[in-house]
Amino acid sequence: MSTTESTPADRTPDAEEWLRIQSSPDFVQLRHRLRTFVFPMTAVFLAWYLLYVLLADYAHGFMSTKLFGNITVGLVFGLLQFVSTFVITALYVRYANRKLDPVAEQIRTEIEGAAK
Repeated sequence: MSTTESTPADRTPDAEEWLRIQSSPDFVQLRHRLRTFVFPMTAVFLAWYLLYVLLADYAHGFMSTKLFGNITVGLVFGLLQFVSTFVITALYVRYANRKLDPVAEQIRTEIEGAAK
């Protein structure tokens, strides 16, 4: 293949085609599924983080309670912030693989198929 030939993946849809794709039922479904996961999960994570910050600021006695050795409730809560980030990431990857990627692949196939 010469360098002047283009493949369907190299083709950029024009503005009219992007509008058609954005208004397609598949794209609307994809956007809805993404928002169904992202917005609630963001709210849960922010509430969890805010709880941690508020407890750290206003519940010194509780957060400084020693669980064993020099390990306090505050330290455990702080470490759980990292754990919750990894859990949310794993949940998103699982959700995306099951619910988002098949629809996105279908849309991409449609776009690339239209380029032929």
